[in-house]
Amino acid sequence: MKKMQQLISEKPLVAWGLFLGTVIIVFFVGLFGASIVERRSEAIQRFQIVKPIAEWEPRNEVWGENFNRQFESYIKTLDTNFASKYGGSAMVDMLQREPNLVVLWAGYAFSRDYNQGRGHYYAIDDIRNTLRTDVPQPATCWTCKSTDVPRLMNEMGVSDFYKKSWNELGEEVVNAIGCQDCHDPKTMNLRITRPGLIEAFNRQGKDITKASHQDMRSLVCAQCHVEYYFKGKTEKYLTFPWDGGISVEQMEKYYDDVEHVDFVHTLSKTPVLKAQHPDWELAQFGIHAQRGVACADCHMPYKSEGGVKFTDHHIQSPLNNISRSCQVCHKESEQTLLNNVYERQDKIKELLLLAEHSIVKAHVEAKAAWDNGAKEADMKSILTKIRHAQWRWDYVAASHGGSFHAPLESARILATSIGRAEEARVELSKLLTKLGVQTPIAMPDLSTKEKAQSYIGLDMPKLKEQKKTFLSTVPAEWDKKATERQSKMNN
Repeated sequence: MKKMQQLISEKPLVAWGLFLGTVIIVFFVGLFGASIVERRSEAIQRFQIVKPIAEWEPRNEVWGENFNRQFESYIKTLDTNFASKYGGSAMVDMLQREPNLVVLWAGYAFSRDYNQGRGHYYAIDDIRNTLRTDVPQPATCWTCKSTDVPRLMNEMGVSDFYKKSWNELGEEVVNAIGCQDCHDPKTMNLRITRPGLIEAFNRQGKDITKASHQDMRSLVCAQCHVEYYFKGKTEKYLTFPWDGGISVEQMEKYYDDVEHVDFVHTLSKTPVLKAQHPDWELAQFGIHAQRGVACADCHMPYKSEGGVKFTDHHIQSPLNNISRSCQVCHKESEQTLLNNVYERQDKIKELLLLAEHSIVKAHVEAKAAWDNGAKEADMKSILTKIRHAQWRWDYVAASHGGSFHAPLESARILATSIGRAEEARVELSKLLTKLGVQTPIAMPDLSTKEKAQSYIGLDMPKLKEQKKTFLSTVPAEWDKKATERQSKMNN
């Protein structure tokens, strides 16, 4: 004590320095301690549900009252500014980009209208606006578009939901894809809300309830991003064709065995299989899935704010978020990783276009054979080959990210598609010669979407006017009734 007093009297500046240093140290220790308490508090509050959520609550904004970080990131799916070389969130008229698609889908509503999908928040608007829903459609088409679907299936029963028409449930299905689709409102655990996936696993002898959390971070996506069909003429029961396995050949065999046909091609009379979006199945053949990487790891990577680590619900292309999606594992530069992706996509695109051209020619040549007297017995083998060629091409084309998820498997499938198409064309050449038709058959001008649609007989001005009339009245009425219904529930 005497020494301290002596120090103060002899060297007051040193003493004051020690005092101030002590104050600063105490201040920062206190600040650090407060920060720890605050971060712990944030971590504890992360899963605290302040406002209870009903079992089948479809409104994302209600969930957002408890989980504002996730909700605020989710509404960023409204952003349509990102465009990569082959994808992104911007709406792209795919028929305008590739007019051959019109001919490939002649006889099916996709030949009228097919746009690259935007973010999840646009799901309701986009399905209402597309010309494809002017064709009478079952309510099954709503299955993956809305958080209202689990609620309706619970209220009506799954089978009765599917049996309704698309229009009948228009006023009930108004909330876009979101929280309810993947989460339990009590625990926030991931859960499966669409029966198609559960039933497909059951038929394979698998129990989906035993899936790990990491597996669930892909399986909640596999509820919708998969191949499926509507089983039964009146039942329209959404079914995954996985009974024999999830390879393209195994699903093809399933469809052939049950004699399923999505549409009959108006030119070639081929009983066509229309692939949906087998993203999950094709990804299982790629290195990322085989190494245990989940869909959410890349498309919904973790992010941190303060002491809270949470999943970024801005579901988007990893190419718009390379630092958190790719560079977590890969230490190369963003440009190098981007080039790696485009290299694979470019090569698959090259094969896709070769397959497209071959199949389009096969359809046109088959029409020429029919027009010149070909018999069903003459065409049976040819049509089977065209069916299989188009299914395999469409399987890769419709898988969106398949060119990166599983480039080797995509290339293999497209090689077999081209092979089947060229085999069909060889048979057609022989048949046309037998029928006395001069070959090669002249191809139509398919340089634009409009020319291709005219070639297959679509009256697009009429179809667009019909859609304009629908959009001017019906959706507004649906939304009004939905608002009135929700208001009654709140009161």
